[in-house]
Amino acid sequence: MKKAFFLLLFSVFIFGCNTVTSEEKIENLNGYWEITKAELPEGITKEFRFSELVDYIKIDSTAGFRKKVRPQLDGSFISSEDEEFFKIKVENDSINLYYSTPYAKWKETVISSEENELMILNPQGIIYTYKRFTPYSGNYGEEN
Repeated sequence: MKKAFFLLLFSVFIFGCNTVTSEEKIENLNGYWEITKAELPEGITKEFRFSELVDYIKIDSTAGFRKKVRPQLDGSFISSEDEEFFKIKVENDSINLYYSTPYAKWKETVISSEENELMILNPQGIIYTYKRFTPYSGNYGEEN
């Protein structure tokens, strides 16, 4: 019985050390993200081989913004001034992004937030999968 208890305790300790906290998952949202696919509720999947626009997400504590940028060959980005601001709430072990614009309010749920992959569920039931954007050259992160 003692062996089983210690094996269980050891397993919890080992697997517990490998779990990513909500704070780490939120921090993983920061950066440039390129869409790879969209999965519709009807079971249809649309693959994206290339996208002219990349989502830039910036988080500051419990709030952030998202905007579209256009990568350039020299590694810079052309950015519009349009930004969608959101508040972050951790609810029932889920990370939810609450958007509010003069035109609409909506919630997106972060399904997965890893270092190089992001999955988000929108209110229409569409799951968007993104990969971390790889720049075209060495001037990564400069906006024009």
